[in-house]
Amino acid sequence: MTAGRICSRDVDTAEPDESAQKAAHKMHARVVGTLVIINAKREPIGMITDRDLAVRVIAAGRDPSQTVVRDIMTPHPGTVYADATLEAALLCMRSNKCRRIPVVDGAGRLEGLLSLDDILKRLTEEFQLISGLVRDESPKSLAHSL
Repeated sequence: MTAGRICSRDVDTAEPDESAQKAAHKMHARVVGTLVIINAKREPIGMITDRDLAVRVIAAGRDPSQTVVRDIMTPHPGTVYADATLEAALLCMRSNKCRRIPVVDGAGRLEGLLSLDDILKRLTEEFQLISGLVRDESPKSLAHSL
């Protein structure tokens, strides 16, 4: 199982020179809490969350219409390649202390966004399938089929 296989491909993005207000409007309209900041080549150069807007703009007393995303984003987000294993993606999340990580192609262009929730959902599905196999192959189950 790879990061590219289970990541969300519909990624909400922003450009570094957009205002914090525009970023907040995007989050509100799309009902998301994270935007990936991309450059002209679609390479992830940062991330911004709704918490960043609250803490780095509102709590800091900055004007959201005059503050640009570049000044409040978390720069240089860790990324994983689409063919990275989930183990590698989890390691990257742990080392970067984040719950979401951009998934990139071989050229470093944004392909998707992988969240801890995506991984947990997929692992839960796998464990349910394994549980069904174990249940179906149990001695009690096999005795009933005779």
